[in-house]
Amino acid sequence: RTAVGGHEAKRCAAQASAPEDLTRVQRCVICEHEYEAPDMAHCPAYRGAICSLCCTLDARCGDLCKHDAALSAQWSGALRWLLPRRVWPYLDTGLGHFILLMLIIVPLLATVFGMFYRQELAALTEATGGQRALEEALRSGFFKAYMALLLLGGIVAWWLVLAHKSRQVAQEESNRQTHLLMQEVESHRQTDEALQAATAVAERAKLQAEQANQAKSRYISAISHELRTPLNSILGYAQLMGEDASIPAHRKQAVSVIKRGGEHLLSLIEGTLDMAHIESGKLTLNVKPMQFANGMHEIASLFELQAAAKRLAFKFEVQGAIPEWVRADEKRVRQIIINLLGNAIKFTQHGSVTFKVRYGREMAQLEVYDTGPGMLPAEMDRIFDPFARAASVAVGATGSGLGLTIAKMLTDLMGGELTATSELGEGSVFQVRLFLPELHNQPGQSLERLVPVVRKSRHGYAGERRRILVVDNEEADRELLVSLLEPMGFVLRVAASGHDGLDLLASGYDPDVVLLDLAMPGIDGWETLRRIRALDGRQPQVAIVSANAFERGADNTLGIASEDFIVKPVRHSELLDWLERRLELVWLDAPDASALPMTVESAASKAPSVAPPPADLLALQELVRLGFYRGITNKLDAIRGAHPACGSFVETMRTMARQFQFETMLTRLQDELDDNHAR
Repeated sequence: RTAVGGHEAKRCAAQASAPEDLTRVQRCVICEHEYEAPDMAHCPAYRGAICSLCCTLDARCGDLCKHDAALSAQWSGALRWLLPRRVWPYLDTGLGHFILLMLIIVPLLATVFGMFYRQELAALTEATGGQRALEEALRSGFFKAYMALLLLGGIVAWWLVLAHKSRQVAQEESNRQTHLLMQEVESHRQTDEALQAATAVAERAKLQAEQANQAKSRYISAISHELRTPLNSILGYAQLMGEDASIPAHRKQAVSVIKRGGEHLLSLIEGTLDMAHIESGKLTLNVKPMQFANGMHEIASLFELQAAAKRLAFKFEVQGAIPEWVRADEKRVRQIIINLLGNAIKFTQHGSVTFKVRYGREMAQLEVYDTGPGMLPAEMDRIFDPFARAASVAVGATGSGLGLTIAKMLTDLMGGELTATSELGEGSVFQVRLFLPELHNQPGQSLERLVPVVRKSRHGYAGERRRILVVDNEEADRELLVSLLEPMGFVLRVAASGHDGLDLLASGYDPDVVLLDLAMPGIDGWETLRRIRALDGRQPQVAIVSANAFERGADNTLGIASEDFIVKPVRHSELLDWLERRLELVWLDAPDASALPMTVESAASKAPSVAPPPADLLALQELVRLGFYRGITNKLDAIRGAHPACGSFVETMRTMARQFQFETMLTRLQDELDDNHAR
């Protein structure tokens, strides 16, 4: 065949069996270029459209598209027309092909040898006169040569049949392998497309998950700040009122209820915040030397008191020797153990709680056994989920539902393992395995920590008066710190914004301490601190007092360590401990009259008290009955402005208001009204 003619024949044969739309563009399965339909043909060998150039250059297809034009196909058709149907199955076999070849070879050789024999016989007759013996010899020689060539032709014919069949089988196998390869390539292409699509979906899902996680972190940060701000006032004043000896017992019970509710809400906020820190990867471990043996005894002694309050037996067992010092994040290790022991004592109503400690090969194993109600296997699968609580132990129990979740997350973060086993009605066992490398050549263990420290109440401090500047945009938070620190002898100034605080410092005010909020209008706390650091002169000690707990572990270049960050709601003991460390204070167990600000009684005795008019007294009395602190202070400011002679009375009332002595104020106001009526 010629190149053009062969392809044209193929294309016509293909189009006759599968007509194409002449205006459609097709892609060649070999060169993968696109051509118009008239220049394309369907190739049965490659099972797809093929262009004229690829069809011309290809010689391995065996003209599958012109099957009927092949000689073998025409010969097979002729035989089927001549022979009966029962012979047809044998036509396409190897024996059938051999017989057909022999039917051609035998008469062909016979004809050729017959012609040679007649020529030789005629020549011999002319030469010898037709001798019979010579004719017989010539016939015998030609017959022998004919039979030899016939045998050789049969062998060659059988070899050709076998070669044809082998080539046919090889071609079929090649076509089959080619088809399988094409299927494999197509499968890989589809798999690759599916993989690419799945990867794109996974990337989008990952991006959405990261965005959702960031949104969750922002939400938790914002909601934590918004909850901590009012909670600071609730718990702050609850602490002040709880320490006020003048409050009646039944009122102290109410204050205790307020404080417990606030502490529960605070634990829920802090638990959620810890989870958000861990999930977002912002929680870092502060690994340093830790007194392991001492710390375990200390924790056990604390929970022994809680167990005794519930009439539970508490057992602390140390199996083998445990190291004095290890390298770990003490705060997080204690948090894990406290959560587990707290849960065990909380949900155990009778029996015992056992705390076991073992150590070997740098691994610490901590086990907590309890005789509580136990849990079902279905409940065990979700005890580490946030806010999950087993139905068998939830009755009458309080808590945020985050203790076990945080313990599990912290254990995983530290590279440890936390497991639990339980049986309904038999109790539960929690096991913690932590890698805590032992440290040698550390300072001696202080046995004083084994005894719970009971801090005496702090009423004041010795030495010169210390000045404190409070910078906070929330008036309630400023007044709370003033109410806490002024009675102890500190001299306080307040500023409602960063600009106001900087103006005070620029005017020459030289505080020893600055208590600084972060979220403020105008310039925030960080910018305010930068400008304070840029001022000349003595630098004050600075503590960040903020409701934004996410900022506590943030890296900064201003020298604010995590211990200088006090999270709202402010625990009074934490703030006083910080002041003690930074200012090196020596606390007084009892008030020092020469050091502390003037009390209500001393103020009344040292200055004559002039009462305002009855109308102002009645208005102030109504505000005191409502317990409206801000309204009381505003009214007292108005009285001072309108009646300067009433300054002593105003200061006395203001001091009582700061200490929330509303009942004492009502008694004093009623006495003034009675005296005024008598006059």
